[in-house]
Amino acid sequence: MSQSGTLILIMVIAVLAPLLAYGAGRWLPVPLVIFEIVLGIVVGPDVLGWASSHGESIDALSDLGLAMLIFLAGYEIEFDKIRGDTLKRSAWAWIVALVVGLGLAIALADWSYPKGVYVGTALTSTALGTILPVLRDSGDLHSRFGDVMMAFGAVGEFGPIIAMALLLSGRSPLDSALLLLAFAAITAFAVVWAMRPRPPWFSRVIAKTLHSSGQFAVRLVVLLLALMLGASQALGVDTLLGAFAAGMIVRLVLHGAAPDSAHEVVAKVEAMGFGFLVPIFFIVTGIDFDLRSLLDGGKALVLLPVFLVLFLVVRGVPVYFFAPDDLGGRDRTALTFFSSTALPLVVAITTIGVEDGALPTDEAAALVGAAMVSVLVFPLIALKLRAGKGARALPQGPVKGAESW
Repeated sequence: MSQSGTLILIMVIAVLAPLLAYGAGRWLPVPLVIFEIVLGIVVGPDVLGWASSHGESIDALSDLGLAMLIFLAGYEIEFDKIRGDTLKRSAWAWIVALVVGLGLAIALADWSYPKGVYVGTALTSTALGTILPVLRDSGDLHSRFGDVMMAFGAVGEFGPIIAMALLLSGRSPLDSALLLLAFAAITAFAVVWAMRPRPPWFSRVIAKTLHSSGQFAVRLVVLLLALMLGASQALGVDTLLGAFAAGMIVRLVLHGAAPDSAHEVVAKVEAMGFGFLVPIFFIVTGIDFDLRSLLDGGKALVLLPVFLVLFLVVRGVPVYFFAPDDLGGRDRTALTFFSSTALPLVVAITTIGVEDGALPTDEAAALVGAAMVSVLVFPLIALKLRAGKGARALPQGPVKGAESW
């Protein structure tokens, strides 16, 4: 199929997936990303073979979709909810998870360092964007439990990106650290600029062009994203870090300069991301998914349940022990399952690993498959545990906001 034909097919899937998610949500809320990946697998070379390959244009759109996905993850971080003792505990939980994850993954990879780093960092991630809508609909988002989950989830989003930049740059640890410090200095400068009071005309221009062809705020958001991606690329730092930092900076700018318009501006950016770019990334991931190796009954099929357990052991167990003391046993266990839920960053990390030639496609498929199962199973278990604490049961319709991830 030609590139134009493949793109049309991808967009057909992008339209069909929300309809399927809405229909399935009447019985069981399933994140939209699951349908996007699965439908990509169906039209891919191992099933129907309609989209056995894709060209440079679609690859470029897919890369933009990944950058937008990480950008929006960075935007979700609410700094006022992740500070103090809870932030320290979440950081220590992630550091322990990284040490354990790297050790186990490198051992499983027959002591192959690059492969072990890709797998190990993926095991430490948390799908915060998937968890937040679930917590919102269960009534837990603005509770003490929700604040703790926000802190642990934020570190689970940001930590793996830092680890990738440090451990997989191909440079010495000292050089990598110095470049990260340089990028951190650029980010800090951008944060200081973002927190400065804006002149009155700034918010007026945002409000006046919000519903016109000018779209000043949206263009500014795209510019900030491009600048941070360019800075990360110039310094040789992973562009995922630049996208994540851009999301945090944009949040500070919008909520500081135009708090009344911030929600609407981000809604427009989300429409551009989740309505076009991000689905392309996930569908292309499905097309590239090595289903044949997974179903051949070999190593990949055995690794899938192993990786699923490792998500709980590597990411979940440290979370359980480092959870704040005021959380009871059921809340700690629920926090463990929520924190062990992973998918978007797992897809991103395995995509990079396969492109770099460090991660075989069958093992990447096993890791992504395990992450898909975690998204389907772990939040439901956590909600059952939280139900005993007075949280509302999961709604019988599709999860509000779940289409974002």
